[in-house]
Amino acid sequence: MPDPFFATNKTRKRKRAAPSEKGGPKKGTGRPNGKPQAFGKSAPPTKKSKRDEELSDETSDEGDGGVDDMDLRAPDVDPDAYESGDEDEDETPAEKRLRLAKLYLENVKQGLSLADGEFDAAEIDKELISARLKQDVLQHSGKVHLFVADSYDYSDPPTFRTRGHAFSVTAAVASEDSRWMYTSGKDGCIIKWDLHTGKKVHKFHKIRPPKVNGKGKGKARAEPVDLEGHTDEIWALALSPDGRLLASGGKDRRVGVWDVDKNEWVKDFSGHRDSISALAFRKTSAASTSSAPTQLYTGSYDRTLKLFDLSPNTMGYVETLFGHQAPVLSLDALMRETAVSVGGRDKSVRFWKIPEESQLVFRGGGRTGWEDALECGDPSEQMEVDGKKKGKTKERFMEGSVECVAMVDETTFLSGGDSGTISLWSTQKKKPIFTQAVAHGMDESHVHTEDVEIVRKPRWITALGCLRYSDLFASGSWDGVIRLWKLDAKLRSFSQVGVIPALGVINSLQFLSIPQSQLSGFTWVESHSNGEDASTPNKTSSILVAGVGQEMRLGRWIQKKGEGVLNGALVIALSMRTP
Repeated sequence: MPDPFFATNKTRKRKRAAPSEKGGPKKGTGRPNGKPQAFGKSAPPTKKSKRDEELSDETSDEGDGGVDDMDLRAPDVDPDAYESGDEDEDETPAEKRLRLAKLYLENVKQGLSLADGEFDAAEIDKELISARLKQDVLQHSGKVHLFVADSYDYSDPPTFRTRGHAFSVTAAVASEDSRWMYTSGKDGCIIKWDLHTGKKVHKFHKIRPPKVNGKGKGKARAEPVDLEGHTDEIWALALSPDGRLLASGGKDRRVGVWDVDKNEWVKDFSGHRDSISALAFRKTSAASTSSAPTQLYTGSYDRTLKLFDLSPNTMGYVETLFGHQAPVLSLDALMRETAVSVGGRDKSVRFWKIPEESQLVFRGGGRTGWEDALECGDPSEQMEVDGKKKGKTKERFMEGSVECVAMVDETTFLSGGDSGTISLWSTQKKKPIFTQAVAHGMDESHVHTEDVEIVRKPRWITALGCLRYSDLFASGSWDGVIRLWKLDAKLRSFSQVGVIPALGVINSLQFLSIPQSQLSGFTWVESHSNGEDASTPNKTSSILVAGVGQEMRLGRWIQKKGEGVLNGALVIALSMRTP
């Protein structure tokens, strides 16, 4: 007789009969169709194991309902965060899909500025809603879907240049709404600019660290001091997608976070063991900017990348990525949880998959050829090679360092190196899809030696910038121009489509896409338009922001001093061609 102490008044579910140990069915069991089981054949296995059934019984004893009635969500989760408030418990999946589709179309209608009950037949004929749906699908897929390189006018775009830094500008970034711009320099300062007027708004000054006992430099202080600013050169800037946080880093080994709305220092992260050389925020779509986490990637001379979460409730370190064998010189990121970085002298480009905790390694450092045609009118002046007279010289250069990188879409990216080569990569292949050798020409340096008077070398690719998910990108060096390139429709090659004068060393490049009607608010564009209407509806334009200096961002190997070479930012407005 069972012990009454373990008795319970609740009814227990009857366990399903399990097959006997000998493999034969028990009495009373048979096939689902009612026919007896054939001799020698074991009964079909049950879908649930004995352990699962026991867990089900134990759960049912703890409450009135089963597992299906339990709320398995975290207690802090808002119940309205995943479902609409209008959801009905008796709603079928088909009705739910129909309701969500109506909500989406309502948002599209609001984006087209159509009032309730108002529909323009001409706009419907143009299939604006269908185009919007296709654009959203393509943007979600993370592939190139904007083919606009042939639509812009590169002949004489409006430009303006800033002044305010004592030394070379190392980075220049603008907000997504093209309202503000921020520049950093080797003077340790950050300047905030109004893009509409081109005027200086605020300056974040360099901080001098306190000295130890009144002697020595601030770097020799005995105890760490919380300083609200940088104490040395600033090499990199990055702006959050919502435009509220600005990240900065440089030689003082700290990643600084600024609240640009209040013009205040928020926090610093000192996890890196060497100088900060690269920064990039994970991009977000316009619909999810407020809800998506603010993820920041940092690269350093200590050969590591770090991931930080700058959400208001977190504001902390996440993880460290290892792999590079040399200082990380540049990195970039788009909407997915991936990033791409270059390791300088290790000649590698690494594609990081954050959720999978894995990386793809692409080896650079290839040889590129350069063929120079000699302008010799007299055949006797032609170069003699191997006993034969030739009118062309051929040179080959080895890529010794990969200097910069930029993402075209989620699986395609570009890299540039010290051999002047621009390479197009895809995550599907280990080798470059296309290579443009000596993209910014050759540099001739005069040396005082008896044997060699002129040294010829390619100009480095110092900066790359892509218009997000489009076929247009820009490259910079110190040849006096910014070169604009167009990718082909199949992303197999690219060709040059225009140049923009820019004296000095190009240390950073950023592309932004804005409505062309917004250009009417820029005073420096209006003065250049000569009365032309810049508020053309249903068209987009782009802004190219370049950080220009007299020296390179990370060193002083190249110095360009002369008339017209300024330490500042160069902003170019690219408009659509008039039909």
